[in-house]
Amino acid sequence: MIKFLAATVVLFGATSGAWAASISNAGSNAVVLTVVEDGNRTEVAIDAGASETICPSGCFLTLPNGDRIGLEGGETVEIKDGAATVK
Repeated sequence: MIKFLAATVVLFGATSGAWAASISNAGSNAVVLTVVEDGNRTEVAIDAGASETICPSGCFLTLPNGDRIGLEGGETVEIKDGAATVK
């Protein structure tokens, strides 16, 4: 389980050429993620078995289980049972 990695991840919001993060929901239920990007907070719903591409400039995610993750862009994140695995 990933706990509060946001404090250890350096975001490069101004870096050109950053890739967006790929988020996939491997669980059997839809999940809602809270995404904070460039100071703007939004919620992203991802259906079971679906994937979304988000955070091209880096962002912070809050997962359904309350964990927070900092992403630079380019990561592959799999969510299952509310927890995430970052690759």
